[in-house]
Amino acid sequence: MADNSTLVSETGRSLLADSSVLDSKIIETSKENVFRAAVLDVDAEEMPQIETRVVLVQEAGKREELLKALEEIKVPYIKTDTIEELGDADSPEFETIFVVSDFQAPIFTNLCKADCRVIGPPVVLHCAQKGEALPFSCRPLYCASMLNLVLCFTGFRKKDELVKLVTLVHHMGGIIRRDFSSKVTHLVANSTHGDKFRIAVSLGIPIVKAEWIYKAWEKRNEIDFCAADDDFRNQFKVPPFQDCMLSFLGFSDDEKANMEEMTEMQGGHYLPVGDERCTHLVVEESTVKDLPFEPLKKLYVVKQEWFWGSIQMDARAGESMYLFEKSESPDFKKSVSLLSLSTPNSNRKRRRLKETLAQLTRETDMSPFPPRKRPSAEHSLSLGSLLDISNTPESSTANGETPKSCTRPSKNSTPLPLKQSARWQVAKELYQTESNYVDILTTIIQLFQVPLEKEGQLGGPILAQEEIKTIFGSIPDILDVHTKIKEDLEDLMINWTESKSIGDIILKYSKDLLKTYPPFVNFFEMSKETITRCEKQKPRFHAFLKINQAKPECGRQSLAELLIRPVQRLPSVALLLNDIKKHTAEENPDKVTLERAIESLKEVMTHINEDKRKTEAQRQFFDVVYEVDGCPANLLSSHRSLVQRLETVALGDDLCDRGEQVTLFLFNDCLEIARKRHKVIGAFKSPHGHTRPPASLKHVVLMPLSQIKKVLDIRETEDCQKAFALVVRPPTELNNKLLSFQMTTEDPCKEDWLKMLCRHVANTICKADAENLIYVADPDSVEVNTKDMDSTLSRASRAIKKTSKKVTRAFSFSKTPKRALRRALMSHSATEGRSPSSATEGYIGSRMSSTSSLAGVPSPSLVSLPSIFERRSHTLSRSTTHLI
Repeated sequence: MADNSTLVSETGRSLLADSSVLDSKIIETSKENVFRAAVLDVDAEEMPQIETRVVLVQEAGKREELLKALEEIKVPYIKTDTIEELGDADSPEFETIFVVSDFQAPIFTNLCKADCRVIGPPVVLHCAQKGEALPFSCRPLYCASMLNLVLCFTGFRKKDELVKLVTLVHHMGGIIRRDFSSKVTHLVANSTHGDKFRIAVSLGIPIVKAEWIYKAWEKRNEIDFCAADDDFRNQFKVPPFQDCMLSFLGFSDDEKANMEEMTEMQGGHYLPVGDERCTHLVVEESTVKDLPFEPLKKLYVVKQEWFWGSIQMDARAGESMYLFEKSESPDFKKSVSLLSLSTPNSNRKRRRLKETLAQLTRETDMSPFPPRKRPSAEHSLSLGSLLDISNTPESSTANGETPKSCTRPSKNSTPLPLKQSARWQVAKELYQTESNYVDILTTIIQLFQVPLEKEGQLGGPILAQEEIKTIFGSIPDILDVHTKIKEDLEDLMINWTESKSIGDIILKYSKDLLKTYPPFVNFFEMSKETITRCEKQKPRFHAFLKINQAKPECGRQSLAELLIRPVQRLPSVALLLNDIKKHTAEENPDKVTLERAIESLKEVMTHINEDKRKTEAQRQFFDVVYEVDGCPANLLSSHRSLVQRLETVALGDDLCDRGEQVTLFLFNDCLEIARKRHKVIGAFKSPHGHTRPPASLKHVVLMPLSQIKKVLDIRETEDCQKAFALVVRPPTELNNKLLSFQMTTEDPCKEDWLKMLCRHVANTICKADAENLIYVADPDSVEVNTKDMDSTLSRASRAIKKTSKKVTRAFSFSKTPKRALRRALMSHSATEGRSPSSATEGYIGSRMSSTSSLAGVPSPSLVSLPSIFERRSHTLSRSTTHLI
């Protein structure tokens, strides 16, 4: 190791790799100077004043910003090209500071040999920016990007490399320490072995590569740059598995592939089991009882917790805590058991133990309720679609031993009868499942939420606070309520009598249940999605889950599986209460109370289902807003809900080009029509880092359902498939418009879609006969044809048409808006003696490829346009009138 070596710089001066000795001498010298200054303060008037003078050497004197900065801090300066020109450089009347732009130039070397104070231009600019005096430094100081940083080195073997790194750190204002201490702020490591590395990991000190120093030196001329900035420093952190060769034993193929991928992501390499180059053998301790070979002394045989723990804290964990220990051989265990049973008194002891157990069973009836089938079919509750995930109560522990709290004696307790009633048995099952549920919630909080929220995590926070809140939601509030319920049930079981009321306990906390459960259940799907996303995108969170989910408290269940318990708990409690009510006598006052308790739980679950539907509707609403570019703001409304989405193709040219993909969003009172974007914009990124996909649709029109006058079901023919049309009248139009579409999806079918649309149109216009809005029409009567929609020629013509429009718009000198075009047509029609409505109809029936001709003198082609519009509009009006 070169940590303790004495280094010699290029200037010839002796330089320590650890400058702690030199720094301490400087501190002592400065203390002596302060002391002497204090003693001689009385004679300060007699001491000569030393003036600070700055000498700008060569290129530094040509920089205008330096001259301006020196004027701001009011320091006199002179310019020079050579030191020889400055005759009084050693004059005691001046404290001379040399400003050199190039610390590799020969003049810099000469100044260092003469023990002159040398600084770089960034120091002058930094002091001027902060309004501070020029710093005193016994070493050359180019910039302040490592000011107040204390560095320690480990793992460097080459002396020349270490000399260069130490010199650069000093040039940037950093301090070097040879021995690691609490004052060290950064460890520069070339290896993950050694005591310094282990101490830095345990203290959470950032561990970086030597490249961090080189890259910081490249940014030396940036005044506001700081090498300790997290975003910059994290680019050069030492990965957990640097210099490690890993092998994996006892894992499935999928797990092994995942761990091998993670190994390479974290800077390591993987080898097959048995390779002599391997440094770590990671073992699945639950499946591997013995190693297939005798490991080498240099090989670390560790549990998988070491692997995931290293990734979680973003540094290689110490192997001593995770060493794999061989289990005792089966032959050895068998010999021990035979030896213990071969003693002379073994048979007598076993017989005595058997008699004692039989006596205890007769006296206390240790198994008061044997396993039985739950009559769930007889007592099933219709609790809605959401919470019917599991109608089976949490009876995994119900058939086990009696909880200690139930067998604990109490001052007010009465002796239990030899055989308990069925009501007591189900009440005990309710208590046991409640106790188990509280344990699960406690595990979620203590094992997952608290560590994630803990401050000062090694390697920084694993998840953002917003993500933690999304995952766990109101779990702590739910735990508080059920802890109180458990305590009341425990007291009831200890002081049990048949007249004790179980329903009162549930009614007591029904308002708290109504307050705490909806926020969690409504966003449960979002919680699962957040877990899945973070596990894929954040290796440290993936490792965190691997470590904690493998612990016995989780029972080999994932975090998502544990979080589903609150969703299942209320239906389970309702079933148990229904079972208790069945075994409660009619004259028992708790009979009525239990019915009220069950109704209160139904009310809570109904409220949850309603909130769930509202939440889903709101999410769908915002999905539409984000998906449709230019979506009008008035679409968002508290009374509006999304009913159906339909993918279609436009069959006419009114809203957009024929053959263009159009999406219809049916709301309860309006219809949003959007077309597919030809050019997708970039993705949207929220402040929390969540990336939303780019808008794929472009807003066309938001149409109130009251504008739909008729719904046309176009008959199915060979040339027309899955087509329908809407007869609409916008408020700005005098005549009806015909909008025709072809469905491109199988779900929903056309009949269901048209009935759904007519039903909501009828509700909007307050009519009861929704069927009267549907009319059957022939394709020829409305001039609708879908035969050529998927042909190659049709697609090519549409592409040519779009290209032609782009070219026309590009070369158009007058980008006339549609409204201006409409006014121009109406005024032109008025001069010809026609009504404005006919011109409007003509505009609706046809689209112009260019409007530049309107600015010029009317040509014969322009004069003939209205007649063409009129003929086509009359044809459309006749067909529409015939239908109506």
